[in-house]
Amino acid sequence: MHLILTGATGLVGSGVLDAMIKMKDISKISIISRRPVQMAEDAKDPRINVIIHKDFESYDSDLLSKLKGATGCVWALGISQTQVGKEEYVKITKDYALAASTAFQTLASEQEPFNFVYISGGGTTTQPGMFTALFARVKGETELALAEMRKVNPLFHGSSIRAAFIDAAKHDAIKSYIPTQTFAIKATGATLGPLIRCGMPQYWSPTADLGRFVTEMAMGKYKDQLKASNGIQMEGEFPILENSAFRRLAGLDRK
Repeated sequence: MHLILTGATGLVGSGVLDAMIKMKDISKISIISRRPVQMAEDAKDPRINVIIHKDFESYDSDLLSKLKGATGCVWALGISQTQVGKEEYVKITKDYALAASTAFQTLASEQEPFNFVYISGGGTTTQPGMFTALFARVKGETELALAEMRKVNPLFHGSSIRAAFIDAAKHDAIKSYIPTQTFAIKATGATLGPLIRCGMPQYWSPTADLGRFVTEMAMGKYKDQLKASNGIQMEGEFPILENSAFRRLAGLDRK
């Protein structure tokens, strides 16, 4: 099985790459990245192909030929709304994902639909109000656009995961590869981390488990379980999983 990954140098993407490497039934991993991926280089895994790509709004025939045979993608590319201006945030969060999902639909076939897993975030909403945060509004708009794509093209199996407190504290395999956090983020994690892990696990997204789960989603698993239920919002045939649903399906919670 051939899968595509973006955002491999980030926190979520590092967790996903670790999961993909450990899954022996994945025969090829195509990483699309602006720059070299140290974790991929150190893995020395012949299944990994890092494709250096500068324009995430454009996918020409040469690039798509390198992705031929891929049956799924984990879209982990993203950035905090505090790091860039509004226009750049919309481009990275929404425009890039929609451009890729449009291009990747050409990889689907009647025999093998294409699974596109969008890493969204807790607090995202498809029904924003006057005071909705930028990230929640833009990611919600992206989810609705992906849902429309799935409605138009039944071979495009898009889905979204609203991960919450993404935590690599117990994921030693990726600690040396994840981006350096600011002092404020480190302080917040040190303060809230133990509280969330012990007292509010429904908001906890351990990177090892999240990486495995979204990789399995990209492989086409859980299809029969992706129906409107507690923690799963359906926009037509497009499932949006809250963190609680991810944890339940991944076996982290028993309820």
